[in-house]
Amino acid sequence: MSDLIRLSRRQLLASGGNAAALTAAIGIAPSFIRPGRAFAADALAPGMVGGPTGFNGAERYQYGPDTPEGRAVEAAKALKASGADRIVLGLSDGSIGQLTQPFPAGAPSIKDLWEKETGITLDIVGVPNGQEFTKTMQDISTKGGAYDIYAVEWNRLGDLAETGGILKLDDFVAKHKPEWDAPETGYVNGVKGVSLLNQYRGSTYGVSLDGDFQTWVYRTDLFNDEAEKTAFKGKYGYDLAPPKTWKQLDEVSAFFHRPDKGLLGSTDIRNQGWGYTNWYQRFVSMGNPNQFLFGDDGSPLINSEAGINATKEYVDSLAYKSPDAISWGWPEQYGNFAKGGAALTCAFSNLPKFLDNAGNKDSQVTGKIGSMLPPGREVDGKLISRSVLWLNLSASVSSQAKNPELCYVFLQWLGSARIYAWMTANPGGYFDPFRLSDFADPLVRETYHAYHMDVVRETVARTVPSINYPGATAFHNALDENLVAALTKAKTPEEAMADVETQWKRIVRRTGEEKILDAIKSNKEAWPTVTDAIG
Repeated sequence: MSDLIRLSRRQLLASGGNAAALTAAIGIAPSFIRPGRAFAADALAPGMVGGPTGFNGAERYQYGPDTPEGRAVEAAKALKASGADRIVLGLSDGSIGQLTQPFPAGAPSIKDLWEKETGITLDIVGVPNGQEFTKTMQDISTKGGAYDIYAVEWNRLGDLAETGGILKLDDFVAKHKPEWDAPETGYVNGVKGVSLLNQYRGSTYGVSLDGDFQTWVYRTDLFNDEAEKTAFKGKYGYDLAPPKTWKQLDEVSAFFHRPDKGLLGSTDIRNQGWGYTNWYQRFVSMGNPNQFLFGDDGSPLINSEAGINATKEYVDSLAYKSPDAISWGWPEQYGNFAKGGAALTCAFSNLPKFLDNAGNKDSQVTGKIGSMLPPGREVDGKLISRSVLWLNLSASVSSQAKNPELCYVFLQWLGSARIYAWMTANPGGYFDPFRLSDFADPLVRETYHAYHMDVVRETVARTVPSINYPGATAFHNALDENLVAALTKAKTPEEAMADVETQWKRIVRRTGEEKILDAIKSNKEAWPTVTDAIG
């Protein structure tokens, strides 16, 4: 079931992520807001050694010699002189357009720029959307050597690393200095962000190429309506506003839930394959600074007051959702919100890019979307609000790669502050912003909206990782299946959490306690410590 859900999301953004993809899914036709730009001279700015040209503002994405991009290109040229000439990148179909489609008008494509600057051919082999992990494991197990670089979901790094099918990149990182933790342009939360996105058990195995942080949005027209404000305060005794706590979220959602008028309270998803990410947010915000999933001794902490209460809340929230909420996926959620069918939802950060768009004539919420931090809880006098990372492609170097160092420097270049910002603003795929440099970039802010980018940046700072240990799929499947059982009343919340604990203990024993303990310790280093003042 989860593979079908993941597939549907990515199929929608296949064919280069063009507007027709979303049209097929939710019956609307978004067109991205594109800046009107005159062509700039086809020359680099003074002191720059590489980067795109041909459009106004191109200098923002150009780089000097002593930069991560400049060092990567020079290393690639040296490797070319030594005989390296080609990289084969296995990439899911829906994201290829961001590397092959020129953007904006007058610019080269990412692929063309790389090949022009380095002389290294980049062969991009499309992988069916949703089958990235399967295809990668086939290549590893058969020693097929079809790809030099794999692009696979982030939380599969542990499984891939334990097979020996991907390379540890620490030596290349030390040599070429990617500056992922740079204070102005690097990952949110610095070294914690790097650990979250690129590392497994303390070593680098991947380079993040995505930003699938779950982000909350709401209808500003409803929240700003004076009649709604008066009615809400009369019922609950406080002012109507984007909710800061889970209690407030449940009350606001219940207030706006009017299915007879085509309005649902909140549509954060409850289906198999995605729903557990919304359970995560409720559970992990029960501690200060976090409620962890496992203790340092490897014991599951899920069969506890925190786990049971989070599950009760999760089940109770069905009261303000669609009667079909358990089967709703990404297409239904976005389609409903586009029609003005919900007061709030939690989705990928690209929702405003698609739906808050003057060129999208079929969206009924254009100009009516706001974004907010995830709800949280008051714990020890602090407000603990947490989001979660889900899907999120990460690129790794195959242990069968013909030239591993060349593959790494390409990924350093592609995932760098300047090139990645330029790429993520391109509507040709679904790679979303996640670096500080992305959130400050004018082109990205225009594509995704300035009001939203500031909130997404702060949401990333409050994001916990889902499980990325060996056996990640088995751990999540056990949680997922038992949460669905609780939603359908096949199990009580208490029974569901007890069964998850039993299954998780078996997975730990089967996978190897030493590996799991080490992974748990490394995983905790990536958890956020941000807290907020109450009020």
